[in-house]
Amino acid sequence: MNALIASIRLAVFSLIVCCVAYPLAVWQFARLAAPETAEASLMRGPDGSVVGSSLIGQVFSSPGYFWPRPSAVDYNAAAAAGSNLSPASEKVRERGAKMVDLHGATPANPLPPDLATASGSGLDPDISLEAALFQAPRVATARGLDEAEVRALVADLAVSGPLTPRPRVNVLRVNLALHQLSSVP
Repeated sequence: MNALIASIRLAVFSLIVCCVAYPLAVWQFARLAAPETAEASLMRGPDGSVVGSSLIGQVFSSPGYFWPRPSAVDYNAAAAAGSNLSPASEKVRERGAKMVDLHGATPANPLPPDLATASGSGLDPDISLEAALFQAPRVATARGLDEAEVRALVADLAVSGPLTPRPRVNVLRVNLALHQLSSVP
């Protein structure tokens, strides 16, 4: 009987340490070391309400916003995955042609590849600097802004690092910054 009671005590103690104390300690350390990431990289709108995460892509379709990469899962984070279609697939070709038409690309002004192809997760929150600058004229026109002002905003928000040497732009972050300049008509 004593062995059973000791086993139960050890199990309860282990559960408290492993399922409560340790996760809380790691979370508190993360909040100190990397507060944005520990809190899910939540982004807030002008009114302070949470509008999304800088780590998960979401759909924008109005001409006054920068558009993200296409998503094979319709930006559903619960179903994050690629399409598993071959690059030679007719569906991939049709989706690419649709994106070229949607963005108004021409041979003289080709569409950056990341605006025509879905990412592996289907939730990529970033686009290349080239993709953002490609969209700047449409966004500036829709918002009644000077294109140079929109391009400067994109350039200011572009980031790169040792793991991602090519500059990229977070779509949610740039769209929130656009609200500081003007609202969508």
